[in-house]
Amino acid sequence: MDDTVLVLTTEEATGLLKMDEAIKLMHEAFHDYGEKRAKVIPRSRLNIPQPDAENPTWFWLNVIPGAVPCHGVAAVRLDAAQLSYSRRGGQTRMEFPGDFSGFVLVWEMKTRNLMGIVHDHAVSALRVAATTGVAADYLVRPDAETLGILGAGEQAAAQVEAVCSVRPNIKHVKVYSPTPSSRERFCKKIGELLNIDAKPVDSARECAKGSHVLIAATNTNDPIIHGEWLEPGMHIVTNLGGDKQFGQRREIHDEVVQRASFVVVNSKEQIVLDQKTDIIAPLRRGYITWDNIFEVGDLCIGHMPGRTAESQITLHSNNCGMGIQFASVCKRVIEIARERGIGTELPSRLFMTRRKEGEVYSP
Repeated sequence: MDDTVLVLTTEEATGLLKMDEAIKLMHEAFHDYGEKRAKVIPRSRLNIPQPDAENPTWFWLNVIPGAVPCHGVAAVRLDAAQLSYSRRGGQTRMEFPGDFSGFVLVWEMKTRNLMGIVHDHAVSALRVAATTGVAADYLVRPDAETLGILGAGEQAAAQVEAVCSVRPNIKHVKVYSPTPSSRERFCKKIGELLNIDAKPVDSARECAKGSHVLIAATNTNDPIIHGEWLEPGMHIVTNLGGDKQFGQRREIHDEVVQRASFVVVNSKEQIVLDQKTDIIAPLRRGYITWDNIFEVGDLCIGHMPGRTAESQITLHSNNCGMGIQFASVCKRVIEIARERGIGTELPSRLFMTRRKEGEVYSP
C-alpha cells in the first residue's frame, strides 16, 4: 500500500524468503552491478572506544547503502551495536555483546516511497549465504559431494543451505566448531533441515580433508585454513568482513590465496578501503595480482567464466555487505509479508514529504 510503511521485526521477517529465491534475487542484483547499473556506496563504519568495558570494546555504527534498478529498489542498512574482542579457546574472537538495533530502510525508486523497515538480523545471514550460492554455482565442481563447514552458528547453517541449493548432489557435511556441543547441535539441525548426512569432526584439518567445498563462517581473528590443506578441485569460501580499524581479522593464511587459481570477491573497492589483510597481504607478497581477482558481478555477466577445469582450486572471499543485497532481499520480504498480513503498518506521512502539484523545492 502506497500510504503505509511496513515494519517487520526479526521474528516476523525470519523465514519468509526461501534460500533458492534469495539466490535468484542475488544473481539478478549482482548481474545489474556487473553491468554498472546497480550502484553502491562502500560500507562505512564508525568505531568509538568505550573505556570502561572489561574487554576492548567500541560503539559500532554500520552504514551500507545501495540501489538495484532491475528490482526498482534502493536501501540503506543501519546498525548501532557494541563491538568487543575477547580470548576464548586460545583465539581472539569478535563479539557483539548486549542489546543492539539494526534496520534496513527500503525505498521504491520510481515513487521514492519508503516501502518498509526490516530488522536486519532476519535477513543478514540469508543475503550473505545467497551471495555464496551465486558464486558457488560458477565455482563449485558439478560432481561435488562433500562439504566442510568451520563454524556452527546461523551464518554457517545458511552457508551450507545455499551451497546445497545450487549443488543438490552434495551428500555429506563435516562440521567443526571449537565447542563439541555446538557442532553436535549443528549436525542435528542441518541434517534434519536438508535431509543430509552431517557429522561433527574434531579439528579444522579433519574438516578440510576430502571436502570438495570448504567454508569458514566464524568470528575468529586468526587464520584457521592453511594452504597445505587444500586439495585439487576444492572451492573455499571465507565470510569475514573486517574494516580498516580491525583489518587484521582473517580466516585464511596467505598460502591459500597463493594456491588458488583465481579469487572472486564481492567488491574490489571495499578490499582497498578496508585494507583487508587476507587479500592485501598476499598481493604485497606477490602471491597474486589484481588481474587475477574478480567480482561476483563479473561471473554473473560472463566477464569471467568461473571454474574451467576440474582440478582448479577456487576461492570466494565474501568480503563485505553491500546495499544491493539488502535492497533486493528486503523488497521481496516486504512483499511476502504484505501478502500474508504480517507486520506493523505506519502512516507514510511520518516518513514522506508530499509536494503540491507544480511545487518545486529550491534550496
